[in-house]
Amino acid sequence: MKVLVIGSNGQLGSDLCQLLGDQVVIPLTHQDIDITSIVTVKEALSRHRPDIVINTAAYVRVDDCESNQDKAFTVNALGARNVAAVSQELECRLVHISTDFVFGGQPNTPATPYTEFDRPDPPNIYGKTKLAGEDFVRHLCWRHFIVRSSALFGHTGSKGKGGNFVETILNLAYHNEQLQVVNDQIISPTYTKDLAQKIAQLMKTEYYGIFHITNKGACSWYDFAEEILRQTGQAKEIVSLSSEQYPQKAKRANYTALDNYHLRLLGMDDMRPWQEALADYIKTKKYI
Repeated sequence: MKVLVIGSNGQLGSDLCQLLGDQVVIPLTHQDIDITSIVTVKEALSRHRPDIVINTAAYVRVDDCESNQDKAFTVNALGARNVAAVSQELECRLVHISTDFVFGGQPNTPATPYTEFDRPDPPNIYGKTKLAGEDFVRHLCWRHFIVRSSALFGHTGSKGKGGNFVETILNLAYHNEQLQVVNDQIISPTYTKDLAQKIAQLMKTEYYGIFHITNKGACSWYDFAEEILRQTGQAKEIVSLSSEQYPQKAKRANYTALDNYHLRLLGMDDMRPWQEALADYIKTKKYI
């Protein structure tokens, strides 16, 4: 099987390329393919003729999306459209990576993890552009897997964000005696190695549709930071802040935890707890 990975040098893309070593992997970076150009996309996919396309490319700077709406929609919506349309034309299966940010405009009451059957309602431009990309994929490429995940951390770090939350917290702890972290935004931390493994398993099936894939459990960013410091033996104080005390340009939802409901219905949800995944990450990075 020939697998083409768009965004191969990113946080998830690099793990996918490493994990899929038993397949014929075609790694493409932004220098190799510009998803905002359907001509470029068609040239690349026609040249390589993959069986499966995995699109991890996105404009992920959430706050910047508010002031760069045109770029956000061009990359996250029209870019997804281009990849989906060409994949359908060339009869490729498509794995499209999306986000928990498509939820949160109207929170679940009471707060329960969102399933694939809940109606998205994004509270910010980033979420709106990613939802628009999902819609293009659903309508243009019928053999698709739309994979939503949350709060990713991986060895390479996010190219768009300059790292990940684990690295940010450890860097802040190294340079400061006190950290400040938001306590009222609930997410589902996910190790990209675990996400990549589940994508590799899922894409061999014909279970097309939308999937939530996260490590088990949910926590606030504050809880996540506390666990990072606990597992690495850092005795630093963390000040708990509300979202109002930590204003950001893009509105963040208070709750976007995801439930791997579709996987569970298929008997495929064996994702480990996020705390175990974090311990694996920290051990692999030799932080302890």
